[in-house]
Amino acid sequence: MQYKFISDKPKCFCGVFGIFGSPTSALETYYGLHALQHRGQEACGIVTKDISKKGKSIFLIHKGVGLVSEVFEDSNILSDELKGNSAIGHNRYSTTGSSKSRKNIQPFVVNYRLGNIAIAHNGNLTNAKKLREELVNEGAIFQTTSDTEVILHLIARSRLDDQVDQIKEAIGRIEGAYSLVILTDDKLIAVRDPHGFRPLSIGKLNSSYIIASETCAFDIVTADFLREVEPGELVVIDNNTLNKGEIKSFYFNDDLPVRKYCVFEFIYFSRPDSFIFGHNVDKMRRRLGKSLARNHPVYNEDDKKVIVISVPDSSNTTALGYQTELEKLGVECRLEIGLIRSHYIGRTFIQPGQSKREIGVRIKFNTVKGVLEGRTVVIVDDSIVRGTTSKQLVKLIREANPKSIHLRISSPPITHPCFYGMDFPSKEELIAHRFNNNIEEIRKYLGVDTLHYLTNDEMLEAVSEAGKDNFCHACFSGNYPIAVDINFNKEIYEV
Repeated sequence: MQYKFISDKPKCFCGVFGIFGSPTSALETYYGLHALQHRGQEACGIVTKDISKKGKSIFLIHKGVGLVSEVFEDSNILSDELKGNSAIGHNRYSTTGSSKSRKNIQPFVVNYRLGNIAIAHNGNLTNAKKLREELVNEGAIFQTTSDTEVILHLIARSRLDDQVDQIKEAIGRIEGAYSLVILTDDKLIAVRDPHGFRPLSIGKLNSSYIIASETCAFDIVTADFLREVEPGELVVIDNNTLNKGEIKSFYFNDDLPVRKYCVFEFIYFSRPDSFIFGHNVDKMRRRLGKSLARNHPVYNEDDKKVIVISVPDSSNTTALGYQTELEKLGVECRLEIGLIRSHYIGRTFIQPGQSKREIGVRIKFNTVKGVLEGRTVVIVDDSIVRGTTSKQLVKLIREANPKSIHLRISSPPITHPCFYGMDFPSKEELIAHRFNNNIEEIRKYLGVDTLHYLTNDEMLEAVSEAGKDNFCHACFSGNYPIAVDINFNKEIYEV
């Protein structure tokens, strides 16, 4: 019997990658998806564009359930099956659309009156249900339960005679969060929604051009980062770009876009070595940690130093910021590795007779007892969703006999669902909702001596270099920048 490990973290969105003008495009896409693996671990796929013996464009595809290394375990897939000088790829964690259906694995590919087109999407469309019903009533037949297929239908049903114009027309009808890479017979196209919820960047490798969710995907293939795709921008890369270095760019929003970057990208989702929203993630994460220390410090209870530990790996950088600032406040403290995380757990493991969640935590983490015993311990973490895993983690640390345990969270309590790409559980499952946002009751449930979160204002102040008003924080505040159907449930599409 196997048990799928359930994390007490927000589920990641997806990762997209595209490259134009490289004879080894499939290989570079494979490495790019490796770098973006943290954005989705359920499934992945790559589409390449090649030329047939008759001189026509053909699209080749390989996709499957699992990690990138599992789906492309046979290296011959990249060298023999996925030929061509252009490609797009996708790492998937399901938001809208069943995670169990192989048909929902992106990229999606169709052939229609203007040729071939493939698409990969990071985000979530808030009006997908309405558009889908409209398209079905007009005779459209859907092959998947993903909101991304809605975009393909809108493009294919357009009566315009230019693919870029068709894409512009389709984009004009969709709402919500979307960072897209689109591959046609002769172009690589990138699109970012007017609010810029999701990151998307442009890079260059020799003479080829790359589009990726995060800049860490450029580093792995030694590509140069050029710039971010701007909110509300549609970018076209074609042979003219390769020859002259000119990237075509269009803005599909007449008004100045109101930027609403997902603040969780800085808190948790993006890798610390990435550059998004005009800033380094590492820098912003350290600032969150420093704010946490200034506003919610922990003081020495005896003549021993306070021990600061992170919940690896996403909180490592935040803990560095917390310890640095705590020291500036005059508190004798030391950053230590108090938790060892197993990197070999995979997605499933054999379930012994113990409680599922308890054995899940013990298989994923182990304590360094010599570091924790008899000490004042501060656990720095980025977020709590259900609280079940956090509770078990605290219990595990208690077994190391610390003097006291203090939990510090570098984000506010999560109180509302996200409709822009994060897949939180239902509102009833959120620990902050269950305890009516009563921090003292949450503290008692988790079993820590003290508990403090950053407030919404403290969090926004920490990332203010990117503009306090430039962030979406609906999951904390309930202030949704785009109107949503609060009764929408993604489960209605799942098969």
